[in-house]
Amino acid sequence: MGKTTDELLKKAYSLARTPNKREIDMLISTGEQQSAALLSIALNSIGCDATSYTGYQIGLRTVGEYGNSEIISIDKNFLEKQLKEQKVVIVAGFQGINDSGDITTLGRGGSDTTAVALAGVLGCECRIYTDVDGVYTDDPRKNNLATKIEKISYDDMEKMSKKWS
Repeated sequence: MGKTTDELLKKAYSLARTPNKREIDMLISTGEQQSAALLSIALNSIGCDATSYTGYQIGLRTVGEYGNSEIISIDKNFLEKQLKEQKVVIVAGFQGINDSGDITTLGRGGSDTTAVALAGVLGCECRIYTDVDGVYTDDPRKNNLATKIEKISYDDMEKMSKKWS
């Protein structure tokens, strides 16, 4: 479902030259929700007790601008309760909720950010599988001149992530 967000954005920009950022977050957060629900359906069909959740449902709180929010907290108790019941917990990444009750998105790499934050809150290992084999100077799917960076410092990586978000 990798192109869902691109398709949703294309639709929004076909309706308005500069769509409202709040509404963009409402729209593009649905792609992750679809993926989480479909994965849960597939797992349940083979006998695995799985449940999908939105960022709101797990208490993933955010601050900052629409389209580029930051995670400030996650309801660890809710997640631990589900896991203690031997359920597979599937969380729609890339999204949370702000103090106004609005859905917000985390920007580029937001799904990975969600995975890392969940692992941090739960004190467990996080493995991320991706369709690129490293860090590049640009998105290699969009720029055939992008080159793989063999070695990068944490500080440089943080600067790059802010530049692209």
